[in-house]
Amino acid sequence: MIWFALSFFLFLVLGIPISICVGASAVVACLTQGYPLFIIGQKMVSGLDSFLLVAVPLFVLSGNLMNAGKITEKIFNFAKEIVGWIPGGLGQANVMASVIFAGNTGSAAADAAGLGTIEMEAMTSNGYDREFSAGVSASSSIIGAIFPPSIPMIIYSSIASVSVARLFLGGVFPGLLIAFTLMILVLIMSIKRKYPRTRFSLRSLVKELFSSFFSLLDPIIILGGLFFGWFTPTEAASIAVIYSIFLAIVVYRTMEWKAFKKALLESALVAANSMMIVGSSTLFAYVLIMEGTSDHITNFFLGITTNPYMLLLIINVVLLIIGMFMEPGALLTLMVPILVPIARSVNLDMVHFGVVVVINLMIGQVTPPFGVCLFIISDVGKIKLDALFKAILPFLIPLIVTLFLCTYIPPIILWLPNLLFGQ
Repeated sequence: MIWFALSFFLFLVLGIPISICVGASAVVACLTQGYPLFIIGQKMVSGLDSFLLVAVPLFVLSGNLMNAGKITEKIFNFAKEIVGWIPGGLGQANVMASVIFAGNTGSAAADAAGLGTIEMEAMTSNGYDREFSAGVSASSSIIGAIFPPSIPMIIYSSIASVSVARLFLGGVFPGLLIAFTLMILVLIMSIKRKYPRTRFSLRSLVKELFSSFFSLLDPIIILGGLFFGWFTPTEAASIAVIYSIFLAIVVYRTMEWKAFKKALLESALVAANSMMIVGSSTLFAYVLIMEGTSDHITNFFLGITTNPYMLLLIINVVLLIIGMFMEPGALLTLMVPILVPIARSVNLDMVHFGVVVVINLMIGQVTPPFGVCLFIISDVGKIKLDALFKAILPFLIPLIVTLFLCTYIPPIILWLPNLLFGQ
């Protein structure tokens, strides 16, 4: 067990990608502890042997196709006409566009890479500070992985054996609450800094509505089909890919062959990394269980307190800290097998707990020093990381407030799934 822990931290210190760190340290443990070698391949393959997980690369591809086909521009223009008249208009449109785009991809990184480019350019060219623009773009991007369909919730559902439809519904109000609190902060900061806003025009709103109508149908088709049981999450992801191609090539005719190939390549790389993390983390979790480490961790937490509210507080703090340094996919597959028994031991609802865990990990994506979305926004927005680290701090406040509201007021998460699917 000592070699297992030492090898894991050594690989991390050497800067080796987390997916390899997890898998390689688990292999070291198998070799040093004398486990049969076939276990290595068996556990990694079994971790990926899930029809539900097929939805992950498909939703990644759907988001990249939307970006390649410049459909995100139409979504942003429509959002600008809806809320652009509020103080800090383009900042408000930034948040609103993330809510709409979230219904297409389920990924914070896709939101940051696709909408982030458009939003940063629009805001900075209209008199908004680059730091403020970057802070809004980064913080709003996490809505993409909380509002349904959510890729992290698909992974959580696969590991914890929880209904993905209930998880998706549980993410609706938290996603909207994050958007609402961010828009309040943008309003306050914009009034103080006297940022511009656009005049409301019904004619322009109707024009942008017609222009973006088919792109706005995408999340309605996906979510409607899921909630009414017309298709599974994996089938929904397939439909999202087909619909994105249809929009970009047939309806809008905005995607070139070069952009299409690039979207395929980027999706393959992201999906391969995600699946590698899931597979290697399954082996990692197996080693933890066999060595009794997960039981020791569970007993440690329960030894501190059995009060569910205190346990949630401790888990939130732990995940917020670890989330600053690790990729969400790896954290999900590593921590969920450990945390779920703790949550079940104090009778926490697994849908409520799952959504809280996902919100935690998404906040980690925009928290210095290693938040993935911060690096993406720094790249697309041409802003130095140290400036972005400072700019993001005020925007963490509404995110953390929302996290604790969802943690301690379960109906925010559970009301909608209980309403549509029963208790």
